[in-house]
Order: sequence, then C-alpha cells, then structure tokens
Amino acid sequence: MAKKSKSSVAAFERAAKSAKTRQYVLRLYVAGVNPRSSAAIISITQICEEHLKGNYELEIIDLYQQPTLAQGEQIIAAPTLIKKLPLPLRRFIGNLADQERILVGLDLRPKK
Repeated sequence: MAKKSKSSVAAFERAAKSAKTRQYVLRLYVAGVNPRSSAAIISITQICEEHLKGNYELEIIDLYQQPTLAQGEQIIAAPTLIKKLPLPLRRFIGNLADQERILVGLDLRPKK
C-alpha cells in the first residue's frame, strides 16, 4: 500500500511540475472600482505571481466598461474568474480570497 502511495505522490509532483509549465489564460470580471473588485484583483494577481510566475495571461474586464463581454460569457455576478486554459474551463464566482479553493480549482493543488 505504501508503494501505491509513493507512486501517487510522484504522479502528483509530475502533474504539478507540468502545471507550472502550462500556459494559463484567466479572465477576471469585476464591476467597477470598489473594495470587492480591488480585493479580487489583488488576490488573483498574488496567486498568479506566486504559483504561475511567467506562465499566465490575466485579463481584467470591468463590466461597466465592457458590458457586452459579460453577455458572451454569461456573467451573472462579479467578481467572476474564468479559467479558459488549460481545459477544463472553470468559473469562480464571488469572494476570491479563499486561496486554497482557487488553487484546487486551477489544478495547482490536490483536493483534500
């Protein structure tokens, strides 16, 4: 059983290493300049710089400035973070301060 555990740990480490070399394409939708928007921008920027350094593209879209983009992505609340690449597409709605939840959703950390 321990051998299986070691191989799954090794598999996870390989996946994590390959995740760091994959290009992430993220879109953060915010609603104007307010404390929630600012907190979301700071939080996701910190996560990207710490865990995806040099391997991500983050586009921040203000729904007040570009409302048509919200319709195309079916944005119903802000802030919303969408992971476009690598697949599968994922959405994070609301508070982005829970770093663990975001890391698991971005496949940068295993579920506990």
